[in-house]
Amino acid sequence: MRKAIVGALMAVVLAGGCAPLDGQEIGLDPPGDRKAQRGDDKATGTNPLDNPDGTEPGLAPITSEKDRKAARELIEKVGTKGRGPKTGYDREEFGYAWADNADDIPYARNGCDTRNDILQRDGEKLKYRDGSDCVVVEMTIFDPYTDTSVEWRKEDASEIQIDHIMPLSYDWQMGASRWTDAKRKQISNDPLNLLAVDGSMNSSKGDSGPASWLPPTRKIRCAYVVRFAQVALKYDLPVTAPDKAAMLDQCA
Repeated sequence: MRKAIVGALMAVVLAGGCAPLDGQEIGLDPPGDRKAQRGDDKATGTNPLDNPDGTEPGLAPITSEKDRKAARELIEKVGTKGRGPKTGYDREEFGYAWADNADDIPYARNGCDTRNDILQRDGEKLKYRDGSDCVVVEMTIFDPYTDTSVEWRKEDASEIQIDHIMPLSYDWQMGASRWTDAKRKQISNDPLNLLAVDGSMNSSKGDSGPASWLPPTRKIRCAYVVRFAQVALKYDLPVTAPDKAAMLDQCA
């Protein structure tokens, strides 16, 4: 009986040339922006408001007025102060790259380094090194910064890089220089602060805040600054006043 109903409804859609009905009532995939032209939710990412711990894949645009209002309210909670000196900063101050032994964050101590954890979270059609269930050697990944899909292979590793949404040098200048080594290791490996993106985008960003760098794809900018705010609030870090103003503007 269920198949008959679905078939009848689809026949009406095809005959009339109209858009599909909302499939939630009849077991079909709902149309929604996140699935359009991408195949599934993982390919287009997750609304950061629905992903407070960073364990869901990618980054999806924030489009509804309700969500944009919630985004502004979240950003308003972030404190501000001037950017401190970079004196003493070194990447190694945040632990060796992609450590699996940070405390109290998702994926820690699972036997797989953080970079591969993020590739697995954000990629699809994953292929692993022979004999490994950790090391990704091939995948398809959607980069929200450029709004493109990339067929990635490990021999071209730098084509996809892991972006620290809130850059480590920025963290250092905003207060992390006074943290313990353990806390710095946390923020550098926390999936909430990490996103697999086009390598050239990550390089062009450097340690910039939102006032001086935003993803070139405009529709993702509100989602990007929400993730920036989520990290700042989780780790009790302020942002500069210009950065906060830029963040609010993106979700206006």
